Amino acid sequence: MPTDHLSTTFAALADPTRRAILARLTSGHVPVQELAKPHKMSAPAISKHLKVLEKAGLIVRSRNAQWRPCHLDGSRLKEVADWVEHYRRFFEESLDRLDDYLKEIQKKGKKKGS
Repeated sequence: MPTDHLSTTFAALADPTRRAILARLTSGHVPVQELAKPHKMSAPAISKHLKVLEKAGLIVRSRNAQWRPCHLDGSRLKEVADWVEHYRRFFEESLDRLDDYLKEIQKKGKKKGS
């Protein structure tokens, strides 16, 4: 069964620790040790979070001697943004139609009350 990238990405984003890690990576390459500092968890636990993010295609991890930097890969986030944008437009158009309908009802109510 092929991987559904959007589902994998949303699953990775569902965890607040992983979202915090992604937020930290917006400033550029960050070593794993630095990513772990603000979280009260073990190195293996942070490593598991990083593996989930990496599998989802949200980060790229590299190795340079003892330094193991991570950086954000925005392509999967763009897929999420595009998916959300489709629904944002749908709801915006629906709310515009509702607004038009409510204005029409108000006009009819004023005519009846006159």
